[in-house]
Amino acid sequence: MDEARVLLADDHTLFRKGLRTLLERMEGVEVVGEASSGEEAVERARELVPDVILMDVKMPGMSGIEAARRVVAENPHIGVVLVTMFDDAESVFAGMRAGARGYVLKEAEPEELRRAIDAAARGEVMLAPKIAEKLLRQFEPARERGQPDVPYEELTQREREVLQLAAGGLSNKEIGVRLVISEKTVKNHTANIFSKLQVNDRTQAVLLALRRGLVTLPPEESDKA
Repeated sequence: MDEARVLLADDHTLFRKGLRTLLERMEGVEVVGEASSGEEAVERARELVPDVILMDVKMPGMSGIEAARRVVAENPHIGVVLVTMFDDAESVFAGMRAGARGYVLKEAEPEELRRAIDAAARGEVMLAPKIAEKLLRQFEPARERGQPDVPYEELTQREREVLQLAAGGLSNKEIGVRLVISEKTVKNHTANIFSKLQVNDRTQAVLLALRRGLVTLPPEESDKA
């Protein structure tokens, strides 16, 4: 994959400059510009047409979520990754409805941020495991609430394995390596999962599966220590 051209949008100058310094040390990432507001992010996106925008959610004036909605409406090929201190379900769902391809906390490790950038540049959606776990706490498993069953039994064993790994935040390429299958095969399985669960993207599939207790999240590194 060619270098991912990234636009940074955050109203906090120190954070934005620090993030730029971090990204400029990453191979395969090129920072093409900065914006300090939602309005400026939309304008810079038109001007620069980056592959990915790292967008703060809470900015004065136009929010990052509204800016993401406008950017994606004008150019759906631009991948918006929301970067924020807030992990509440309402913000996450609003961001995904706006067309964001990722949601990463500002406290995330550089590796997690890089995975989100790469996924967004490929046109994939990545929800960080920590955020998915936060969302999971908003819901009780269906088996405890007696909710109607999702047609999980219609998924093949391989599709279930793909869905479980997707819940862990792995990209299509990483899932392929783990299961020793091609990335194209993973995409085919993913398309079948979307069709059977009647969802439009990976985030919806994972959240639906989490809500219904169909998949589990891997323990965080701190829990393994």
